[in-house]
Amino acid sequence: MSMSRDALVERIISLLPDADCGGCACGTCTACAEAMADSKDPTLCPAVNQKIVDKMARAMGIEAPTIREMVAFLGCSGCAAGVERFRESCSTCQEAVDGGFMRGECKDGCVGLGSCIKVCKFGAMSMVDGKLVIDHETCTGCGVCAEEIVCPQNLIRMIPREASNFIPCSSTEEDQEKVRSTCNYGCIGCGECEIVCPQDAVHLIDNHAVIDYDKCAGCDACTIRCRKKIIIDTYHDLGSLKESVAFVHCSEGSKAGKVYEEMGITSCEEAATLSQKELNLCTTGCCGLGSCTKVCRYGAITMVDGTAKVDPEKCVGCRDCYLTCPKHIISMVPYSGQKMVACSSVRDYEEKLEICSAACTGCGDCVANCPNDAIYMEFGHAVIDPLICEDCKMCQYVCARNVIKELEVPEYIFTQREVVSTSKGEVFR
Repeated sequence: MSMSRDALVERIISLLPDADCGGCACGTCTACAEAMADSKDPTLCPAVNQKIVDKMARAMGIEAPTIREMVAFLGCSGCAAGVERFRESCSTCQEAVDGGFMRGECKDGCVGLGSCIKVCKFGAMSMVDGKLVIDHETCTGCGVCAEEIVCPQNLIRMIPREASNFIPCSSTEEDQEKVRSTCNYGCIGCGECEIVCPQDAVHLIDNHAVIDYDKCAGCDACTIRCRKKIIIDTYHDLGSLKESVAFVHCSEGSKAGKVYEEMGITSCEEAATLSQKELNLCTTGCCGLGSCTKVCRYGAITMVDGTAKVDPEKCVGCRDCYLTCPKHIISMVPYSGQKMVACSSVRDYEEKLEICSAACTGCGDCVANCPNDAIYMEFGHAVIDPLICEDCKMCQYVCARNVIKELEVPEYIFTQREVVSTSKGEVFR
């Protein structure tokens, strides 16, 4: 027996969030319930899930339609849009945007004043350390926060709840170097994700990558190939899925660090402008002040005994440290367990012995004993070609100064690589 209209309206009201959020454009939950009862459409409220739609459809005496549950997503992960400056002078996001951005600030980023938080009737948004955080478990997908009147930067998008890959950047900046210097989380528009996507689901729009969730299959190709490693993936471990990792070609930076600290110098950039030779320091060694550790978003670089050291399991290969190091002693090497020489000194034998206890002295023993000809001498120090090295450990055995380091890789990584496809017909190596 079918319900009367009034009874149906009451039943629908009992199933709605009762928040009058405004996502349905009806104004109130009561008005939305009446519209549903009249149209026999249980999908008018965007803030309900499939289970609620099923219950309302049964009350209406119709077959339940399938909905795609959505949640809010912020297309920005940084705080480079003048967040601290605006917090002191503005009260709304619109006021901040109207005020304009200064040189060095991201004109497309979140200004962090939380106008979206004020309109969220479900408590799904909060500000943590100056960054907007959206709780997807609490978010109902009403979509009010995504309206332009709320977010003047158009940073909040509604995406499928089941989505697994997200690109948290909306930068329209064309210059890659400006993006890197402005925000560690910025998309540089390299297009690698677009090229490798087997579903044609990723495209560059206004100089940043955007995912088409109607096509995305969650294969993870874009996450693996992203040069900046900013694509968020909820299924896989970024520390495992990577082609290369950073390696510091120095293992003795403690001496330099102590000298600079005594001089009152606090950054590697400032230290690199001085004459290391006059200070009796290695001209190509680590400054020991940790500028690389500050730009690493994954905690993969730490200062150990005054020298930057990379944890290959945490490193995702984003290259930020490589581009930050003013001494250019960090390089990107294949993540496959080869040996690397932790020294790039070009000084002569006697000088190396005097200023560093862990320098490659260019004796050539590793070159002479490598069975694969994978090692050669360059500017007075040994260099290992990771594409030829077969990890035989002979070089480590003959190196009297313990300069050659091993990049250890768990066995499961090799197995995983064989099954992770990064593009059409291509196997990740």
